[in-house]
Amino acid sequence: MSDLTPTYFISQELRDLLMHQIGEIKKENVTLQQSLREQQTQTASETEDLFLELLEVADALEALLTYLENNPSPSPEFIERLPCSVAAVNRKFLSVLGKRQLIPIELQAGIEPDFNLCRVIDREERTDVPDQTITKIVRRGFRWGEKILRPTEVITAKVESSLDGNIN
Repeated sequence: MSDLTPTYFISQELRDLLMHQIGEIKKENVTLQQSLREQQTQTASETEDLFLELLEVADALEALLTYLENNPSPSPEFIERLPCSVAAVNRKFLSVLGKRQLIPIELQAGIEPDFNLCRVIDREERTDVPDQTITKIVRRGFRWGEKILRPTEVITAKVESSLDGNIN
């Protein structure tokens, strides 16, 4: 029985070239693995920082809730300060988001909606403002860099038609 396995011969020059290319691929593989490990470490660190900042927001909310649980009839001074306290927690939360380029979309009532930034979720009959004017902002939208992560949800005016449907 004869050996049917083919035998290939390559020149020394081609062999050296292949060995050099294999060495370069191995070096690149090591570099890529190191870069991946560094990126994973950086991502883990950034995620940890985010969680720690969000925990500060949670702590502030928990302090308010604990006070309310322990004081079923809070003092008028506390009730008076409550909107400011909640606003401070909200500012802290928005600051955490802002550090990550998550920015609220600023829209105002009284203008026509920009459909790139908002979504009309309802219409209400109004006679005091033009048709299609934003009358209420229901939920704030957010932009992440150039991307609209969540459009602002709005209610717009609907001017009732002056026609009563009769044709003369």
